[in-house]
Amino acid sequence: MSLDRSPSLPEVYRSISIPDRKGFWRKLIAYSGPGYLVSVGYIDPGNWATGIAGGARFGYTLLSVILLSNLMAVVLQSLCVRLGVATGKDLAQLCRDSFPPAISFTLWVLCEIAITACDLAELLGGAIALNLLFGLPLLWGVCIMAADVFVLLFLQGRGFRYVEAFIIFLVITVGICFLAEILFASPNIGDILKGYVPNAAILRNPQMTYLAIGILGATVMPHNLYLHSSIVQTRAWRTTVDKKREAITFGTIDSTIALSFALLINSAILIVSAATFHLSGHENVAEIQSAYRLLSPLLGAGAASLLFGLALLASGQSSTLTATLAGQIVMEGFLNFRLPSWLRRLITRLFAIVPAILTIVFFGESSTGQLLIFSQVVLSLQLPFAVVPLVMFTGDKKLMGALVNPRPLRVLAWAVTTIILGLNGWLLLGSFFAVFHSS
Repeated sequence: MSLDRSPSLPEVYRSISIPDRKGFWRKLIAYSGPGYLVSVGYIDPGNWATGIAGGARFGYTLLSVILLSNLMAVVLQSLCVRLGVATGKDLAQLCRDSFPPAISFTLWVLCEIAITACDLAELLGGAIALNLLFGLPLLWGVCIMAADVFVLLFLQGRGFRYVEAFIIFLVITVGICFLAEILFASPNIGDILKGYVPNAAILRNPQMTYLAIGILGATVMPHNLYLHSSIVQTRAWRTTVDKKREAITFGTIDSTIALSFALLINSAILIVSAATFHLSGHENVAEIQSAYRLLSPLLGAGAASLLFGLALLASGQSSTLTATLAGQIVMEGFLNFRLPSWLRRLITRLFAIVPAILTIVFFGESSTGQLLIFSQVVLSLQLPFAVVPLVMFTGDKKLMGALVNPRPLRVLAWAVTTIILGLNGWLLLGSFFAVFHSS
């Protein structure tokens, strides 16, 4: 390991040139890419588990939670762009530099827990896809998915644009598959629009609240905030204030477009589940495997299950690649040392493989759906520990200078933080009373 203070991912730092006097579209293309790497964290298998369970059990009601989560994600990811461009550091590095060692270390541990929870969902999702498509036992699939580190190593060796292109291809694959599923399901447009309207029943029903928190955790992922604040620095913009403002503008457009695409995919997962399972009386469908087996018979389309499996495999593969980068950034930023990519990935995979294998061996393959949803709730509970420092730093004029958050953005950012803290507090309070009444 090395103890230098080089930027995270130094091999690709400022490696992509930006045209200085070209038009809007040329610049947008040059800046586009990091947003899509971030967006795959919003369509990973954890989202599938919460979306399928939410749609099957409660119809379209939780679409409002998906929309709210995505809007919050747009705000938070725009703050990540602003932070990385204005300071030249990522969120993990700034936490290390700004907080006492004990707090910084605690934040690193919490972030590693979040990455492990995320990696667990991606690992199980990929293994489930291999099982459904090719009949491979889940234990074999778990082991095969652990080897995906070599895909990232190969792509990074070719250049960061190859990583971005591969991720965009996988995201488009998921989108096309679910567009077909929507056409097969033929949902009612009016019911879908009603689902986007917030419903107080979400907070009154403990089961619905639990799934809502899971959707929040699956959508706004803590490690994505660290990841985005670093990979925006792969662009070699000029370091004047005007050019930094331009970089923030184009970086925000990139992430907003990518997250809008992720919103459509997440909505499609829940819509297909609601239209297929909830309306046909299959409200207990919660596992990805059950959804796969029932889709074609219920929709009367032989390709429905196949497309579902292909989309799941593309989703799992893309999100594991970005989790690799996030793990490197977090370790380098908080601890100021660097491990080889393959070793860092295998360490992360080891933490995820153990609970996955134990669950499969002792509780059976049918328990994977519950484990996926639980992993997303864990992510949600970790989220405030990344969001609060991000909002603090981007509102600090001494740190950000002329690029500090304007007052309306500061108010909006703290409002988002308050909602996240409130939802987490609601979940913990509900869990406490559930335990109290059962004892």
